[in-house]
Amino acid sequence: MALHRLNRRKFLGMAGTVPFARPQRGAEKPVRIGVVGVGSRGTALVRILLHFPEVEIPAICDINQENLNRARALVEKSGRKAAEGYSRGPEDFRRLVERDDLDAVITATPWQWHTPVCIAAMKAGKYAATEVPAAITLEECWDLVNTSEQTGRSCMLLENDCFGRGALMALNLVEQGILGEIVYCQGGYDHDIRAGIIREGKLRWRALHAVKRNGNLYPTHPIGPIAWWIKINRGNRFTYLTSMSSKSRGLNAFITKNYGPDHPYAKRRFANGDVNVSLIMTEDGVVVTLTHDTQLPRPYSDSGMTSIPLMVLRLQGTEGIFQGSMDRIYIEGRSPKAHAWEDAAPYYRQYDHPLWQALGTAAQGAEHGGEDYVILHQFVRAVRLGIQTPIDVYDAATWSAIGPLSERSVALKSAPVDFPDFTRGKWKTPRPIDLGV
Repeated sequence: MALHRLNRRKFLGMAGTVPFARPQRGAEKPVRIGVVGVGSRGTALVRILLHFPEVEIPAICDINQENLNRARALVEKSGRKAAEGYSRGPEDFRRLVERDDLDAVITATPWQWHTPVCIAAMKAGKYAATEVPAAITLEECWDLVNTSEQTGRSCMLLENDCFGRGALMALNLVEQGILGEIVYCQGGYDHDIRAGIIREGKLRWRALHAVKRNGNLYPTHPIGPIAWWIKINRGNRFTYLTSMSSKSRGLNAFITKNYGPDHPYAKRRFANGDVNVSLIMTEDGVVVTLTHDTQLPRPYSDSGMTSIPLMVLRLQGTEGIFQGSMDRIYIEGRSPKAHAWEDAAPYYRQYDHPLWQALGTAAQGAEHGGEDYVILHQFVRAVRLGIQTPIDVYDAATWSAIGPLSERSVALKSAPVDFPDFTRGKWKTPRPIDLGV
């Protein structure tokens, strides 16, 4: 299959920038994956992985025995050999990664464990994949990059929103020049998650970040597709950002309304502002606006970009604009009416990305409108073929770094903060995104 106007041989030959050590096991062997963290998100990933006949899950780790038992039962119910459980404590994943019957390890733990699990997996010679974000400090971002380069093992951020039908179609529009030269992008994780931050009167693990941190704490969902559209780390790079947060009132109001004014958290100070706005500049002059809005009442919008309609995505170039949150498009000289939006449906029919054309039917019914199926397909494919993952460690570090960089800018009264060059100059060499079936 030809992707992005490159023949398949040339396309595969150009992939990857991390010195990559191919596993000795042949492509005909099963893909053996260990999973660390099987709460609601990790269990969803296990369910999808079991749809791939070549995948085996020999080992699962979770400190919650109920979660662990549920995930192991799913593996056994699928007809596969029972998965061994690891639950001795928060760091029992270190025993799991040392198994010699694993090719890869996926983590879906709370954020602070993403980097430690991935580093342990890579040092043990395994592919690593992590739920988002990959890291919560700049030091962790560099640790991921350095470990991947030193071990030759890939670390993939499981940023599923890169693989939604709308995001892939937009990528195809960019690659074919339909929107002209890209000038501006807008994205936001704008999603009311108050009920997930505090549940049954108790602060959940995610609330601990809102208590201590102030910035764009969850940037990768919107920035992942945007970074692909504007070739970040593939001929372009983020250079600096500036960030500003509103006051924090939403969580206190929510707690007071649902648990009463005398609840111990009703007047507790939450550091994270209710709405964060960050501006990012790129080397080639594209400006990106990024928002984070999770602590105030907010309805879902009807977006074609993802089945969880919480994304605000705008892609604008010299020839036209695609407004993902509206699922509308305007191409100058092509759209039927001047200065009038048109429905994006005809563009989906004409510019559906080849990857979605190949996998869209199989992905139906999977989490997040099928994009979870597609991203796991791409990870399994990379492990099976012994190639670099389409989202590599440089992407994982760059996209995740927005969190701590925005915190620093907010603390400095919105002063500009430079992006580290995690690629050490490799971004200057254009390269395609290796997507295939």
